[in-house]
Amino acid sequence: MLRRLSRSLSFRLLVIFLVLGSAFVFGTVKAVQRFYNSDQIRGLISGHLSLHVSYVREDIGVPPSIDRAIAITEKVPVDIRIAGPGFDWASDPMFPRVEDLEFAPSPRFSDDSDAWADELQGVEFANFDDHDFLRMRQGGYDIVVSTPRISDVPSGPPLVPLVLGFGLFLLILAYAAVTWLFKPIRAIRRGAEHIGRGHFDSRIANVRSDQLGDLAADINRMAGDVEDMLDAKRALLLGISHELRTPLSRMRLAAEFFEDEEQAQSLKAEIMEMEKIVVSLLEAERLNSRHAQLSRTNANVGELVTAMLDDFFSRDMDRISVSLPDEPVVASIDAARISLLLKNLLSNALRYSRPDEGSVELTVAATDGALVMTVADYGPGLSEDQAEHIGEPFYRGDPSRARESGGSGLGLYLATLVARAHGGELRLLDSQRHGACFEVRIPLIES
Repeated sequence: MLRRLSRSLSFRLLVIFLVLGSAFVFGTVKAVQRFYNSDQIRGLISGHLSLHVSYVREDIGVPPSIDRAIAITEKVPVDIRIAGPGFDWASDPMFPRVEDLEFAPSPRFSDDSDAWADELQGVEFANFDDHDFLRMRQGGYDIVVSTPRISDVPSGPPLVPLVLGFGLFLLILAYAAVTWLFKPIRAIRRGAEHIGRGHFDSRIANVRSDQLGDLAADINRMAGDVEDMLDAKRALLLGISHELRTPLSRMRLAAEFFEDEEQAQSLKAEIMEMEKIVVSLLEAERLNSRHAQLSRTNANVGELVTAMLDDFFSRDMDRISVSLPDEPVVASIDAARISLLLKNLLSNALRYSRPDEGSVELTVAATDGALVMTVADYGPGLSEDQAEHIGEPFYRGDPSRARESGGSGLGLYLATLVARAHGGELRLLDSQRHGACFEVRIPLIES
């Protein structure tokens, strides 16, 4: 979940909004605090508050005058309570008793730099039942002022929950807007993946008239260009195949009329090798792409191996040891090309192994959702340098070897391409034994 969110552009943009918004709010609060904490503003506020406290004290007087206190409550929306020796009066009967209020200095009025104003001398503060109370002592009397009036009950939701709720609403609204903004990306991604699987005739529908729509149009144009390029390449390969096979057929026919039988057989062998190379190159070109078209069927691998051995290695069965699983293994594969892969691996193993060195071992198994096929021999094996070039076209470990012993260098190349086209891989296993051991691992189900 977290990994999916971290890859989401909408989520990243939302996080950016949150960070920038938080930074803006923090900076604004600090700027306001700095402004109000400046000596000029702080002194102005402190002076006005001190002046108002002095006015209240002078108006009420000593001893306190109830009439003046009533006049103050009529002009200003506050209530007043005066308590002293043998005297206790309140402008509202519901005014809390002085001893029920816990008075103390207020952090908002102190000499600290974060306070709103300077400390008010002789003034204490209390809070009770959503009312603020200010107490002044004068002539042995406590003068307590309440704001708002005792009868005034605060209405409406509290400020902090209201601000948080509104902020959450804006956050949800921003997420919905960002999601709508980037919604076409999903359609573009699905379309690009579909095109990437080789469906170059597919097109992404017009998602929107904006930059994302322009991106979809660019991908569609690219798909069309790639489709045209592949069609031209395919036509070129077919032309090359036709042009090469025709003179080779004529050469084979001419070889039939050679009087020297040995020379004729040698020429026929060369012609057949050239034809084999042409066919292999064409097949390699078809497979050397992530868009290779496979004729997949649900094939029984054991039956496929048996048929391949009967068709190509009937004379060498005494040199091949086959190990098949007890239960049938069915895989979604291109049977003809898997047969080609195994044929090339077995041909290489037989070519580089002597009969007296041991049998070539072909093993087929189904492990961890994959079809695993290994071909091992007891030949000379491969050096580290040779192993690095496995799968390269026309590579032969010993360049001096004749074609009769070394082949054309396309066998492992084709086998590698067949494995990749099936979504698998071919690799040379590290083995303590003498010889080489190749492993092919292909998913049992097409991905």
